Amino acid sequence: MSTTLTLKNIPDNIYTRLREAADAHHRSMNSEVIACLEKALAPVRIGAAGRLERARQLRSGLTDRLFDPTEIAAAIEEGRA
Repeated sequence: MSTTLTLKNIPDNIYTRLREAADAHHRSMNSEVIACLEKALAPVRIGAAGRLERARQLRSGLTDRLFDPTEIAAAIEEGRA
């Protein structure tokens, strides 16, 4: 059994983002809201093997380069200018 929900006082920027997402996903506004709620409230749970694989993927994207402390200090100083 489905239930009806009416949303009021949606901020303009949220409405705009929702409309853009619905258009990008070729969904109605209603379907997009349901998809967003499902994603937020019923996240997909991944097991230990999935987490380990994701960690390996992230690690493989890192460079092996070690940073020199003087480069780090210079970057910090540059950011303060």
